[in-house]
Amino acid sequence: MGKGQDTRQEILDTALALVSTEGLEPVSIGKLAQQVGMSKSGLFAHFESKEDLQICVLHEASDRFVRKVLAPALGKPRGEPRLRAFFNNWIDWENGEFPGGCVFHAAAAELDDQPGPVRDVLVEIQRDLFDAIATMVRAGIESGKFRDGLEPEQCSFELLSMLAGYSRLSRLLRMPNAEARARLAFDDFINRISS
Repeated sequence: MGKGQDTRQEILDTALALVSTEGLEPVSIGKLAQQVGMSKSGLFAHFESKEDLQICVLHEASDRFVRKVLAPALGKPRGEPRLRAFFNNWIDWENGEFPGGCVFHAAAAELDDQPGPVRDVLVEIQRDLFDAIATMVRAGIESGKFRDGLEPEQCSFELLSMLAGYSRLSRLLRMPNAEARARLAFDDFINRISS
């Protein structure tokens, strides 16, 4: 990477950490410039507007999610091993990738009723995730690992709901056994859908 790309990456890393704890909107160009030790105009050389910065932050989070959560899971055998790897990777993502947890959960709470290009990007990322899980379930059905007659979209809904619930209970309620409960729910889910 060149110096410009290194600087841009440092800005995105800092922005992601801030977004995870404060949300997208409070992360201003000025605040971010101060955090990375550069001028506002220097930061504007990398991102033309706050909206551009927010979109880039979401794309960077998505790229990391694919590398750390989704791609390793897709390398596992179809069926339970693949979904279990996805689930475990997500728990690791939620617990350790960013100081405030999943950037997508923070952004979703903030943007769910805010129309515009930033919300549109988040919606696209989340739809792709929903579809990826449904595809993993479909592959499990086709390989005979999961029951015939399952609705992959319903399974995707249930798995995402489980993970969102884990995030809420562990972060907001500070429930000490949230992970154990999530793992129990996942095991019940796998038992129910397995052939």
